[in-house]
Amino acid sequence: MKNFKTQVLSITTAIALAIFFVLPQSLKAQANYKASPGKDVSIKVLGSSNIHEWNMTATGIESQGQFKFEGGQLQALTSFGLVAEAKSLKSESTSMDGRCYKTIKADQYPKITFKLSSATVTAVQKNKYTIKASGELTISGSTQPVVLTVTAVVNPDNTITCTGAQKIKLTDYKIDPPTFLLGAMKVYNDLTIQYNITYKAI
Repeated sequence: MKNFKTQVLSITTAIALAIFFVLPQSLKAQANYKASPGKDVSIKVLGSSNIHEWNMTATGIESQGQFKFEGGQLQALTSFGLVAEAKSLKSESTSMDGRCYKTIKADQYPKITFKLSSATVTAVQKNKYTIKASGELTISGSTQPVVLTVTAVVNPDNTITCTGAQKIKLTDYKIDPPTFLLGAMKVYNDLTIQYNITYKAI
């Protein structure tokens, strides 16, 4: 009887140890990551006109995603969202900023958002991946499907840096390319959104 109790105790102890060591790893296999405004977040909008090229940088950004790892390798991005405050877009000219806010109706639609629908992850090399992220981009109250091609790098401190660029057209979001100075300056329809964002586990 004593040997039976000892065996039961040993089995119970083994199960408890297995749960103790394995469960935390499984919990970490799929973790939430977050990026907040600061030096690790950069989103730029690049455009041009018949007079000069221009760019604006967004500072009011919040983003969160759920990254899944298996065997130390990034396997999937299961959820993801990004919100940028429209009036956090800044250029070198306050007058240009005001014209931009008016063009994109920032008072009426204060947020620019991206919401993930699905994603595929492909390993490129050690700790470097390409993510094809399909989702919906909303600007000035208009939503369009987009596919982002993201380069994701898992850093030594386990943060994840995501970089890439996406071309869009203003008219796709029901925004008429603006003109200024009685039509002397015309903003072109094509824009490029560049992003470099580092995510930390939370």
